[in-house]
Amino acid sequence: MQSKTTRLAPGFNLFPNLKSPPKTFFFHQIFVLVLTFLAYASLHASRKPPSIVKSVLGPKVESNSTSTTETGWPPFNGPHGTHRLGEIDLAFLTSYAVGMYLAGHAADRIDLRLFLVFGMLGSGLFTIIFGLGYWFHVHVLAYFIGVQIVCGIFQSIGWPCVVSVVGNWFGKEKRGLIMGVWTSHTSVGNIIGSVVASGVLDFGWGWSFLVPGVLVIVVAVSVFCFLVVSPDDLGFEMMSSKKKIEMNVEGESVVNSEKVEQKEAGLLKREDSNFFAAIGFLEAWKLPGVAPFACCLFFSKFVAYTFMYWLPFYIRHTAVAGVHFSHKTSGILSTIFDVGSIFGGVIAGFVSDIIDARAITSIIFLVLSIPALILYRVFGSVSMVTNNVLMFLSGLLVNGPYSLNTTAVAADLGTQDLIKGNSRALATVTSIIDGTGSVGAALGPLLAGYLSTRGWNSVFFMVTFAIFLASLFLIRIAKTEVARMTIRGNGFGVV
Repeated sequence: MQSKTTRLAPGFNLFPNLKSPPKTFFFHQIFVLVLTFLAYASLHASRKPPSIVKSVLGPKVESNSTSTTETGWPPFNGPHGTHRLGEIDLAFLTSYAVGMYLAGHAADRIDLRLFLVFGMLGSGLFTIIFGLGYWFHVHVLAYFIGVQIVCGIFQSIGWPCVVSVVGNWFGKEKRGLIMGVWTSHTSVGNIIGSVVASGVLDFGWGWSFLVPGVLVIVVAVSVFCFLVVSPDDLGFEMMSSKKKIEMNVEGESVVNSEKVEQKEAGLLKREDSNFFAAIGFLEAWKLPGVAPFACCLFFSKFVAYTFMYWLPFYIRHTAVAGVHFSHKTSGILSTIFDVGSIFGGVIAGFVSDIIDARAITSIIFLVLSIPALILYRVFGSVSMVTNNVLMFLSGLLVNGPYSLNTTAVAADLGTQDLIKGNSRALATVTSIIDGTGSVGAALGPLLAGYLSTRGWNSVFFMVTFAIFLASLFLIRIAKTEVARMTIRGNGFGVV
């Protein structure tokens, strides 16, 4: 068996005071949350530049009395420029989806810290390589597609790793709220990526890729030095077995009951136990709830990524109160959608914890997001106030179920009682749910690129219909949740 010392990240040898003792279990929980938050936020920040530079790369017809010219960056400046931009998104997201299935399967079997660092370094490097096309005057479509394919594979490593690490450190208690707050890293990363990429855009679009790429690499070094994958790497399993306590998120000790081994078995696993063998890919698909939530996320992520990759372009080409915004202003303004997403993830997680019903919570958010998007399309151009309010509301409702399904739901399904809390299944289940969602994420931006040439009403019809389909996949699970809540007398009547 590998010793605890050799498994610890090297930063703990440089700073021995970070070990336990003197640091508490609660300290390390927060430390892991912060580190994984920064890791995935940086990854998402590096995904944002393509959406920011679309309005610079793509075609924009400028006419005067004597001639008509097209501006942009070849090969994206022609009449099919938006199609080519959609194909760039497709290249990244397709390889990301395929890589997700493979990465999750691998993450259950190898060192999560090293695997995550490997993915982050590759992501940062190929984000920079994409931006080098600006300085080397690259105008070959195959170059940009090839870079995005490789970058997508590296990016796919991140999500199964960070969810598995957090799942190792936290049980089901308040999981929805904790992960709702934690999963705001996606929106925070989008905001950082938008602000940074927009801020340096005036110096040349290559800088919009260079700076986020360097950011990912810097954070990867921190992850390599300090991330602890599991509590037992610091000896907390011995403390738990002797004192028989369960630590909640506030750091309080609660008298242990028989539920500890059911809910926290993945947290306190022994390395030499065959019981915790990694679950197979097909076995994970057959687990209750995995397929419906995966299909729901297909359409939820279809919508979320359509806005992630095309919202700045939409704002740039849509007048608000008769005014067209600049490339930079459009990119920064689009962050309002991501701010709404932060609140949506937290609220969805909190509500699902209160009513103990993930599917019902998701359906409520999905149904309410349909009129919100329609209102944004119809009234978003009236004034800045209505535009900002409706964009915020749309982000909140669209990304609430997306955040919930990729975190708390994945963690619940990956540690359910049927597999007795086997945390080795968590990365595989996470990869299935988010990988399936990523297939939808690949199709959404691609179709938006084609449909936008026919008018933005077509794009909004597409995303609202996708939301409707997403809600249909959860109806059966929602019925089960309603029946369970009825029996318990939890707000739906006492039996």
